[in-house]
Amino acid sequence: MNIYVGNINFKSSEDQIREVFEEFGEVTSVKIIMDRETGRSRGFGFVEMSDEDDAKDAIDELNGAEVDGKALVVNPARPRKPMGGGGGGGGYRRPYRNDSY
Repeated sequence: MNIYVGNINFKSSEDQIREVFEEFGEVTSVKIIMDRETGRSRGFGFVEMSDEDDAKDAIDELNGAEVDGKALVVNPARPRKPMGGGGGGGGYRRPYRNDSY
């Protein structure tokens, strides 16, 4: 099960977050999202746990729990929305004008 973890202290490492979640069961991956431009943590990430019951226990126990001085926001991760491709907007288009009158 994939879990969203928000309000992560900018100084927290993936290893620290893994340790917190491993108290509830096997953690298969931890990913803290980093800002592309600054290389700093964006303050949220995702934890994947192999057992759904363990993941639900972790969500129940860790949502609002203080880690590194910040109260975590822990929820089941929602599927990513597809990036907006296609479409695009029209805009004003001048009507055809025939100057041969």
